[in-house]
Amino acid sequence: MSKTIYKIILIFGFIALAHSAYSAVQFRTYLRISEQEFTSLPLDISLQAIVSFAVIIYSILCLKSDWKLIHATDIGKTNFDTLSNLQSFYTFNHRGKALFNPHYQQPQLNMDLLNN
Repeated sequence: MSKTIYKIILIFGFIALAHSAYSAVQFRTYLRISEQEFTSLPLDISLQAIVSFAVIIYSILCLKSDWKLIHATDIGKTNFDTLSNLQSFYTFNHRGKALFNPHYQQPQLNMDLLNN
């Protein structure tokens, strides 16, 4: 199917989810007016919310159609140590150099800056 159909399905899902939320609020208002105790939402409102949420998830997954395939040969080449080896987690300015370097000199405080 084309992406336009999935966009229409997505809009329909959001409308259905908003309608179920509005129905839940309306049901709670009805219970307050009639002075009844709230136990749970009616089954039709709950089912509408669940189905509309599933429709939203399905349409989003179908709109994102350029998924990358996971090849078993690529996974077989990596070991456990390289899975978490990401460059964004590299840190070079950390307290380890002060804790584990025997020649580390702590920076001296400038007392003139503290007194002003």
